[in-house]
Amino acid sequence: MIAIVDYGMGNLRSVEKGFLKVGVDAKVVTDSKAVDNADAVVLPGVGSFRDCMKNLEEMSLTEPILRSIQKGKPYLGICLGLQVLFTESEEFGIHKGFDILKGKVVRFQINLKVPHMGWNNAKIQRRPPIFDGIQDEAFFYFVHSYYVVPDDNNIVATTTDYGITFASMVWKENIFATQFHPEKSQEIGLRVLKNFGDFVKTS
Repeated sequence: MIAIVDYGMGNLRSVEKGFLKVGVDAKVVTDSKAVDNADAVVLPGVGSFRDCMKNLEEMSLTEPILRSIQKGKPYLGICLGLQVLFTESEEFGIHKGFDILKGKVVRFQINLKVPHMGWNNAKIQRRPPIFDGIQDEAFFYFVHSYYVVPDDNNIVATTTDYGITFASMVWKENIFATQFHPEKSQEIGLRVLKNFGDFVKTS
């Protein structure tokens, strides 16, 4: 079973429906025991980095998520679920993240509308297993004002251009995390969710 972590932020039901649509067993959970017992963890989210970390701590979900990742269980982070993996974010002041991946989360400083919202393409730098069957520069749905700047460029799986080139997906071993929203990206996004489900089965 895949645990979709509910910490009070994000459109979790659309993620759950996406998994169910492609035949993957995924359930929304709110307690640490369910996270510990799951075969994999999905952390979606929209909103602020600060509030996300605060809610995870208050609901005692941070440690079970970290344990799951450290045990090598597959992890899929979506939007905020990508950003919190990093060392810190500058959103509403400096706030610490999980620090599993070294780097920071910064705001777009560009001459384009922020947030970056709508469809944009993902250029494959390293093809992760969850991109099986997905063509290079496929279009996904984005909505965000901040983006990740990894210290190690080797973890970048895809990049996207919006005034600047930024990491739109990272991949390191059992960790997959996207700035775009697969659950809002129609058939191509459902393919990502199905591929993650297949990866979980073989892990």
